[in-house]
Amino acid sequence: MKSILLPVDQSEQMSSALETAWQLAQKFDATIEGVALRPAFAEIVAPDPIVAVTIPPADWNETDFVRNVRQTFDGFAASHPAEPGKAARFRWRGGSVIEDGALGSLGRVYDVTVLSRPGNRGARMTALEASLFDSGRPLLMAPPAPLPSFGQSVVIHWNASTETARAMFMAMPLLRQAKRVLLLTLEGNVVPGPSPKDALGYLAANGVTAQEKTIPGRTQRQGEVILAEATAQGADLLVKGAYTISRLRQMIFGGATSYILAAAEIPVFFAH
Repeated sequence: MKSILLPVDQSEQMSSALETAWQLAQKFDATIEGVALRPAFAEIVAPDPIVAVTIPPADWNETDFVRNVRQTFDGFAASHPAEPGKAARFRWRGGSVIEDGALGSLGRVYDVTVLSRPGNRGARMTALEASLFDSGRPLLMAPPAPLPSFGQSVVIHWNASTETARAMFMAMPLLRQAKRVLLLTLEGNVVPGPSPKDALGYLAANGVTAQEKTIPGRTQRQGEVILAEATAQGADLLVKGAYTISRLRQMIFGGATSYILAAAEIPVFFAH
């Protein structure tokens, strides 16, 4: 994980995204590349033909916005010099601001994108979903406030799905460095596929020693159970497949990914 994309905006949780990206970069002597992420503007929909037009406010000044977010990025970089023997560094990507929808395509040439937890004070869901669905790369979601450690104690939510397998594969560099890894399974919430024992064997073949825990009984609030167990284990990173059931179904009925996106207080490494 040598290249980290960090969209920079003026949200309240931007400082946590910066810190979380820095924690990740230090592990791999990586480069954090910042890019200005355009604020959300109101859309006007014209019925004939049907088209949505984004209208910025009258006082919008893109040059000032880019300058301000870059100052945030550069200020953080100046206060976080690389540690002795480390080569982690910061770099600003030139050009104009980027739209939420373009994050996915841009993320294809980075190892991981870092965004804050979506909500009123953090990243927009549209930005997060663009990164998840369009980049082919993982997303690291920063918590509302950074933790003192990162990636030392990792919980993997295992449900045998394609998305979870992909997340575990993409997180392998982090898993190899972790001091403790727990493979967590929720009984009754597993799709047809490899068993937890098979997953442990895969981790061991890749140099990762992990423990396994199965929580018995079917639960409808999977996300709540996963986060509660991660807290009980003292985890500072959760690895999870995102939207292993359809996004539409999660919007209507809820789901583990939706709950974790709304409530996680630890970093979450997602892949779809």
